Amino acid sequence: MPAELTDKQIAEFHQQLKDRYYELREEVRQELLKSDNEQYIDLATRVHDLAEESVADLLVDLNLANIDRHINEIREIDAALIRIAQGNYGKCTDCGETISEQRLKANPTACRCHTCQGKHEKQFAQPGHASL
Repeated sequence: MPAELTDKQIAEFHQQLKDRYYELREEVRQELLKSDNEQYIDLATRVHDLAEESVADLLVDLNLANIDRHINEIREIDAALIRIAQGNYGKCTDCGETISEQRLKANPTACRCHTCQGKHEKQFAQPGHASL
């Protein structure tokens, strides 16, 4: 069983999570500004054929997918910060065991130990989708 995290380690993860949170917020802000400036939706209304329409739709979808990915990561960071505030950070939400420091360094938002994450992925895997 991995050793429990020290207060210093938790403080370091807390700072890392906050830094990433602000970085993501800025990236979302920049993506939204970029979207406004490029006006992909306007482009889609002025297309002349199906190929141009497909390209315009793809550009809009890519921009939205990138923003959606950032927002999902922000939600994971929020959940990890809440676990820190509640004193549960570094403990598996499924079994209660300590999550290894190595796993948290690789993914500071991890809420499950390696074993429980594997079980979770097998249980909730969807055909045709990657299961991280």
